[in-house]
Amino acid sequence: MRQASLLPLLGAASAALLLAACGSAPTPSAAAAASADTPYAKNDSWLCLPGRDDACAGGLDAALFRPGGLPAGREVFRADAAAPIDCFYVYPTISNDPTANSDMNAGPEERRAAAYQFARFASVCRPFAPVYRQVTVQGLRSRLSGQPMAIDPQLAYRDVLDAWNHYMKHHNQGRGVVLVGHSQGARVLSELVRQQIEGKPAEKQLVSALLIGTNITVAPGKDTGGTFSRLPLCRAASQTGCVIAYVSFRDDMPPPANSLFGRVADGNTVACTNPAALGGGRGVLRAYLPVKSNLMGQPHDKTRFMPLAQKAEAQFASPEAIASAECVQRDNASYLSVGIHPAYTAAGIDVAGDLFHGERMLREWGLHLVDVDLAQGNLVDIVRQQAQAWTRMTR
Repeated sequence: MRQASLLPLLGAASAALLLAACGSAPTPSAAAAASADTPYAKNDSWLCLPGRDDACAGGLDAALFRPGGLPAGREVFRADAAAPIDCFYVYPTISNDPTANSDMNAGPEERRAAAYQFARFASVCRPFAPVYRQVTVQGLRSRLSGQPMAIDPQLAYRDVLDAWNHYMKHHNQGRGVVLVGHSQGARVLSELVRQQIEGKPAEKQLVSALLIGTNITVAPGKDTGGTFSRLPLCRAASQTGCVIAYVSFRDDMPPPANSLFGRVADGNTVACTNPAALGGGRGVLRAYLPVKSNLMGQPHDKTRFMPLAQKAEAQFASPEAIASAECVQRDNASYLSVGIHPAYTAAGIDVAGDLFHGERMLREWGLHLVDVDLAQGNLVDIVRQQAQAWTRMTR
């Protein structure tokens, strides 16, 4: 059975465009223009703000399952209005707008991404998630059709920079902040870190940066170098001012030669920090898997996740130990290698993370759809411990 139906981002060529479009550093004039007239003074320009009934509020209870799929109760989600730090989230390529860059009106797909990937962090930090004019699914498709649309590769960054500046001026008030991004969102946030945080006063307030599903790089054998000149990878939950980054693939389906995740050609290594074992080795992932649909809004009815989704009496399923993972470097690739627990596979249950074009599995994408979902419990726990450590250091 299929793990996901047709991928809106059609294969490796569109991934290349995404990485190129989102990787360009902004010009000084563009950065200056971003702060001149901000839309982020308007609440509508934010998917999530603290204390508001929005994409990050409610609907986060999880149905618990024992290995093999036996129901084990319900976990009730509670946000922490008094959380000591903030989280700032930038969502992945998700917009279904018909233009090359999205508009500033959040659709159901943007709200879905925030609910699936970010809202659970509200238990450990105040949530901030701006709307931004990202490169859309249609913008990427147009390049493959032979009728390319006019994509503005810097517009997404300028918006996120504008939102960041507004947040720092009006909301931060000296608090620690965790950056959270996936795919295009992680790529844009990596530029924000390079341009506005690393080596600048804001670095003192960076609790950590979770930059997932994109190729963050380090020097071979090192925890620094590559994408960032001084920020290290996180190797303990008590460590702050560091980066968590990985791309995920199945144990038995490593990155193929044409993969654009896990491989770079500049002499560096793609960073891998295992959220289930920051210090190294294999660890158990704590997954929170959306029951209604996958990240792209596709239902689970043709996937091997459906048997679990049908039994889940909540918006999310959290199957105990459904997967474990370790960071692997093999055949010039570096990635988070994920294995599904045999008790689930024996029961015909799997995660819905693979991507398809027609009947062909796009192995070059790995488990991109569930990069965050598979480790969300681990990531939230890490941020909780980092918040405690940052608070102790700044008292």
